[in-house]
Amino acid sequence: MQETVHPDLLQVIIKSLALMGGVGAAFGIVLAYAAKKFAVETDPLVELVRAALPGANCGACGFAGCQGYAEAVVKDPTLSPGLCTPGKADVAALVAKIIGKVAPEVVPMVATVFCRGDECKASRRFVYEGVKDCRAAILVAGGDKTCQYGCLGYGSCFKACPFGAISMSPDNLPVIDHEKCTACGVCVSACPKSIIALTPTAKKVHIRCSSHDKGPVVKKACELGCVACGLCVKGCPEGAISMDNFLARIDYEKCTHCETCVMLCPQRTIEDQIDPSKETGPRTKLARKEDAGGGSEPADAPAAKAAKPA
Repeated sequence: MQETVHPDLLQVIIKSLALMGGVGAAFGIVLAYAAKKFAVETDPLVELVRAALPGANCGACGFAGCQGYAEAVVKDPTLSPGLCTPGKADVAALVAKIIGKVAPEVVPMVATVFCRGDECKASRRFVYEGVKDCRAAILVAGGDKTCQYGCLGYGSCFKACPFGAISMSPDNLPVIDHEKCTACGVCVSACPKSIIALTPTAKKVHIRCSSHDKGPVVKKACELGCVACGLCVKGCPEGAISMDNFLARIDYEKCTHCETCVMLCPQRTIEDQIDPSKETGPRTKLARKEDAGGGSEPADAPAAKAAKPA
């Protein structure tokens, strides 16, 4: 038996559809008028600069994403076209060419972890059972690490890196992939212990410790911490190393990568990142004699005798 639609119901449906169609058309007209009335003209230079940027929106330039930087660098004649660190020199040169500015000299940088105190080398004061994140762990008595300056190892930097350039070692220490790192600085901001810094890519020798504690305190907390013995300061032929409140510091402008400090450091705190597997720590007496031309005393013997742990 064929069912029929009541005429009154059919009339209601038709009126409803007509009403919805009319409302939709009215809204369309209003939106079209508003779009035309309030349209903002786009500067073609901004679009070109935006297309030249890598699109990471990491904020390393100091602006809210690539679009924000593109607009600012076009409108502000004093703003440098080289603020996009992920883009490095190539992007800086392209942006400068687009907007008619002089391309600045861009020194390639990379993130460096200034701590070697992993699970095997550094001790902990207590067992932390909270959220596995450094920014959460530090809220509990400054973190569970015995060294108050050391890496907590819960991967805040690893989670924050927008380029996948950081991994965690089996012993919970961040490892930087230099090929992927763009020096955006996100990991620097994410680390609550401030043990990550941007360093010149060309400089591979680093004092990988951040502790300002005295030697005996450092030794109790970490096997690889700087004890401020001063051997690297006295042995550096370029005067590139100084002591800053019980912590050795390298002046990268003076460092020539001679590796003298790498060989002298008794704690193996100083690392050559070109070849981390290379011999570290004080060299053998025979090797020093050979370097000195076969003399009876090591070339660095006076410095070694004069320096005592702090």
